[in-house]
Amino acid sequence: MTNMLTWRPPHWSNYETHLDEAAFRLSQWEAALDAPDFILEEAAELEEQLAAHIDGLVLGGQPVAIQLLEPSLAAAEPEHITVAALSLLKGAAPSGTTAVLSALESAEPPALAALQRALGLAPFPALLSSLPALLQKDDALPELQALVLDTLGQHGVATHQQCLPWITHPVPQVAAAALRAASRSRLPLEPAHIQRAMNSASSDLRDAAIVAGLLSGHSAAWTACQAVAAPGGTGGRLPLLLLGLNGDERDLKRLLERLSDKSLQADVLWALGFSGRLDAANACVELLGQGPIAALAGEAFSAITGLRIEGDFAIPKDEQEAEEPVPLENDDLDADLKPKPEDSLPTPNAMTVTAWWQQTRPKLDARQRYLSGQPHQPQVLLDALISAPMRRRHALALDLELRSRGALRVPTRMFVAQQVEAWKKAQGAPTSTFNRPFAEALRS
Repeated sequence: MTNMLTWRPPHWSNYETHLDEAAFRLSQWEAALDAPDFILEEAAELEEQLAAHIDGLVLGGQPVAIQLLEPSLAAAEPEHITVAALSLLKGAAPSGTTAVLSALESAEPPALAALQRALGLAPFPALLSSLPALLQKDDALPELQALVLDTLGQHGVATHQQCLPWITHPVPQVAAAALRAASRSRLPLEPAHIQRAMNSASSDLRDAAIVAGLLSGHSAAWTACQAVAAPGGTGGRLPLLLLGLNGDERDLKRLLERLSDKSLQADVLWALGFSGRLDAANACVELLGQGPIAALAGEAFSAITGLRIEGDFAIPKDEQEAEEPVPLENDDLDADLKPKPEDSLPTPNAMTVTAWWQQTRPKLDARQRYLSGQPHQPQVLLDALISAPMRRRHALALDLELRSRGALRVPTRMFVAQQVEAWKKAQGAPTSTFNRPFAEALRS
C-alpha cells in the first residue's frame, strides 16, 4: 500500500514540459539526420538532449504514463506520438507495451508513421514478439502490415514464414516492405519474386526489388537498375544513385547523358557526387553558376574533390541576389513550402572554385575514384561514415551494405550508439568483404 504521508502528486507542468521539449528535440534531431551542415558528433549532442527529456518522462512512472503519455499516442503532432511511444516502451511497466500495441491497431496512416518511427528506433523485445500477430488481423490496414514488416526487417528479426506470404501482396507498399524485411534479415529470396517486383509500375516496389536483388547477388537487378537510369528510362533517385555508387565509367556515362534533363538534374547531381570520377567533377563545375542547382553541383563537386565550399569558395549569404518574385499566375499554390535539407547548402563561388579546379585536376589520376579528395578505398569509406555530412551518410551506408552483401549495415537513421556499434563491427571486418564495387561478381 502506498504510504500517503510520503506520496506526492506529479508536477504535471514539469512532465508536460518534458513532453513538449522532447518532441521539439526529436524534430531537431530528425532534421539533423538529413542535414548537409551537421556531422555525427553534432547530431549526438541533439540526441542527448532528447534522451534527457524522455528519461524525465519515464521517471514519472505509471501516473504519467496513464494520464499523459497514453493519451499522447493519439496526438495531432507526430513528434508527440513518437516521444510518447518511446517513453512508454522504455518504461518498466508492461502496460506501456500494451498501450502502444492498442494504438497501433486503431491508428490511421499519419499516426502509424509516427509510431513506426518509435518502433524502429530501439529494439523493444516484448513488442517485437507481439508484432507478427498483427499481420494476421483480417481488418489490418495495408499501412499497418507494411509497418510490421518494415519494423521486423529494420531490426533484422524477420523470418521467412513472416515475409514470404507478403512478397506477392497486391498492394505495392506491403510487398515492398516484405522485400525490405527479407533482405535486411538476410533471408533467401526466389529470383522470380524479385523479377516480378522489378517489373512493377510502383517505383517503391521496383526500388525495393532492385536493392533486394543486389543484396542477393542477382545480375538481373543490376540490369534493371541500369535500364531505369538510362536515357529512355523513367529515372528515379535510387537507380541513379546506384549507378553513381558503383562508380564504373560506363555508368558515369549514363549519368552524364541524363544531366541535361532538367527534371532529373537534382537526382543526377546527387548520384554524380558518389561516383568519385573526375569527369563527374568537371560536369559539376560547368553547373556552378546555374541558379537553382548551383548549390547541388557544389555539393557533388565537394564530395568528389574534398574542397569545402566555404570562405572564398562560397558566396556570402548577404551577397546572394534576391530571387525575383514569381508572377501570381505562375505561382504553384500547392507547392511544398517546408524547408528542404538542400536549402542549407552553401552557394559556390563559380570563379574561385573553377580556378582551384584548374590547378588541382592535373595532380589527380583520371583512372581513380575519389571520396572527399582521397582515393576511394575501404578505410576511406568507413571514415566517411563518421565524418561526412549527415545527409550523405545514408548513401555511403547503402554502398557499404551492398558491397558486403548485407553483412555490414550501419543504420544511419537510428540512435547514434547503435550506429557507432555497427560501424565498429565494420571496422573489424576484413576489407576483402567490401573492397570492390557491388556490381562486380554478380551472378546470372
